[in-house]
Amino acid sequence: MINFLKQVFTWWNGQTLGTRFHTWRKGTRIGEDQFGNVYYEGQTDSEGRPRRWVIYNGYAEASAIPPGWHGWMHHRTDTPPSQESYQAKSWEAEHQPNLTGTAKAYRPKGSTLNPASRPKVTGDYDAWSPGS
Repeated sequence: MINFLKQVFTWWNGQTLGTRFHTWRKGTRIGEDQFGNVYYEGQTDSEGRPRRWVIYNGYAEASAIPPGWHGWMHHRTDTPPSQESYQAKSWEAEHQPNLTGTAKAYRPKGSTLNPASRPKVTGDYDAWSPGS
């Protein structure tokens, strides 16, 4: 019951009822990645390319798509990783989720959320401060 309510009232968690219906009618399952995201392909778009979409396993977060699938989703390759022996390149970094909005997000010195003070400004620039 809770999954049904999520599909009716949320768009950011898995798929909506509309997406489920569209996928059932027009989608062909292409494969699944190591995170449980499922990839589909459908009818061609106005440019003659097949439409491609992903049903996320959990929250809809674009950074959760691995590099091999990202290339396929954006039509940089016609062969999905599920149909070839895709191996990440040695220079590719390990996947990291988007940390924005979490305690592990990057907060530079001088940010209101970082207690460290910003380094002194050098050169001919003087920072404005109220009262001066």
